[in-house]
Amino acid sequence: MKKSLLTLSVLVLLFVAAQTVWAFPDTKNDPNASKIADLQTKGIVKGDKDGLFKPEDKLTYAAGISIIVGGLDLNLDTIDFIKEPKASDYFTKIKDDAWYSDAFVISQYNDLNVPKDVDPAAAMTREEFAYYLFQGVQKKGDYAFIDIYMLINDEADVNKTYMNNIQRLLISKIVTLDSKQNFYPTKEITRGTAAGWLFDAIKFVETAEPVPGETPVPSPLSELTIASKAVNDNVNEVTVSATVPHPGYGLKIASISFDGDKAILHVEAVYPEEDKMYPQVITEVKAVTYVSAAYTSVLGEEAGSLGGSDASDSSTDIQAESPTESPANPVQ
Repeated sequence: MKKSLLTLSVLVLLFVAAQTVWAFPDTKNDPNASKIADLQTKGIVKGDKDGLFKPEDKLTYAAGISIIVGGLDLNLDTIDFIKEPKASDYFTKIKDDAWYSDAFVISQYNDLNVPKDVDPAAAMTREEFAYYLFQGVQKKGDYAFIDIYMLINDEADVNKTYMNNIQRLLISKIVTLDSKQNFYPTKEITRGTAAGWLFDAIKFVETAEPVPGETPVPSPLSELTIASKAVNDNVNEVTVSATVPHPGYGLKIASISFDGDKAILHVEAVYPEEDKMYPQVITEVKAVTYVSAAYTSVLGEEAGSLGGSDASDSSTDIQAESPTESPANPVQ
């Protein structure tokens, strides 16, 4: 009895697995069948009312933008809106209640560069889908690509606007050429081919390591303080002070922003000139500016740093005090 139940369980699992692999009855013989099935299980691609995927049919802009946005999980999560964005705010031929309208709104804020007058029912060409697909990939991370140029036999037919993205897709093997090295850029892309490219783009994003950002350089400014004194009834003299490793460094007030009754001073370090030698002693530096007495001056975040000759250009903002007697470690 147990053996019969086990056999039945195995058969059920095999049947379910077969149903999963060939979920669409018309994709079994398509070269991208397994990729289409995977995308379907994730809810990225769907069939028509009869449950057919129709892999050989043309891919419309409505479907193409929708699967790129959905497949790459592009969204608006990091954007705060004063009012809800509508597709009609950005596109002249897309109705706000269309099933694909949200995808086009998301594409607008994720730099897919879809034309304002796009016809959602129009067929996408291979080069167009490639372009928008890579635009989406770029939003997922800053990836490094080998600096080579892939030869395309029908390159003359490729729109120059799309070439860079097509090259990146070829280099990353998301897209391949045929045996004659043709891309067929102006040919309408099929739903099956688009699904295959999207699947490989998703895998690329999941497995490729984005280029790490630059390691932030510790600021040479420490013990930042701010002091204010009245020049007259309308103006205050505001002084920002800091200590630096040696007198080659300086301090500059980069900008002032205002929030209510506060004047927020953003400062930045001025770096020493590389060809000069400086005594390694801790030094106090100051920068002075003038602010309306109507505001209370406070320190904001430190801005970017200036290097080299910029130090001399900002000398009018910098007042170096006599160095303290404390030795400082040489700056590496």
